[in-house]
Amino acid sequence: MLKSIRMNVVVCSTLLLLCFAASANGQKTSHAPVTPTPAPAPAPATDYVNLADLLSVAGPFHIFLKYLESTKLIDTFQDQANKTEEGITLFVPKDEAFSSIRKPASLSNLTQDQLKSVISFHAIPHYYSLSDFRNLSLNNPIPTFAGGPNFGLNFTDNAGTIRIDSGWTSTKVISAVHAADPVAIYETDKVLLPTAIFGTDIPPLPPAPAPAPAAEAPAADTPSAASDKGSSSSSSSSSSHSNSAATNIVHGHHVTVIVGMLLMLLCR
Repeated sequence: MLKSIRMNVVVCSTLLLLCFAASANGQKTSHAPVTPTPAPAPAPATDYVNLADLLSVAGPFHIFLKYLESTKLIDTFQDQANKTEEGITLFVPKDEAFSSIRKPASLSNLTQDQLKSVISFHAIPHYYSLSDFRNLSLNNPIPTFAGGPNFGLNFTDNAGTIRIDSGWTSTKVISAVHAADPVAIYETDKVLLPTAIFGTDIPPLPPAPAPAPAAEAPAADTPSAASDKGSSSSSSSSSSHSNSAATNIVHGHHVTVIVGMLLMLLCR
């Protein structure tokens, strides 16, 4: 009986110890500090590029901007600049370039679709920095927004001078108005005209002014030559008369001497 009571006490003690141990472990677990997982940082927002603002400030490019807005291409180019990974490259003529377009090329005679193609011809659906043009000529012609094989541009880089050939127009990049990915805007001194619209019958350049003729000796039949000839003849004739008179005087003197000598001989 006594042995049984001891046994029960040992069992109860063991159970109590196990309960206290479990309670202590539970308290340690419940009071352990929980470190929050930091949220990922948001991706930096890309600055919105407003092409209309850039073209309004620089240049002036008012005429080109006017064509962009009238053809609704400003929205197309804005989306390309801000909503794609490719970016955009624009070649923008200054205002005076439009007034120097040689006939028969004229933007005023184009249909709305043709005008839209001409303006699209000034944009490439990819961002190109100035250094990219060094090897770009290897892939000529470079396609433009106008699309099609007849609306490509040819580039050459000659010691840093970037030239553009449209087939009708040959021009060069004057300066970089804006060159930060995803938008590049380069100023040109001429409007890019595609042969797909204006044909290949390119008018020749106006001839260079002829140099002023060098002064020449007057011809024989000119009044000054005749005058010179008359003066020369007159001088020659006057000299001839002078010589003849001198000869006659000498001859007369000789005759007088001879006659005198004869008279002296006869008088003796």
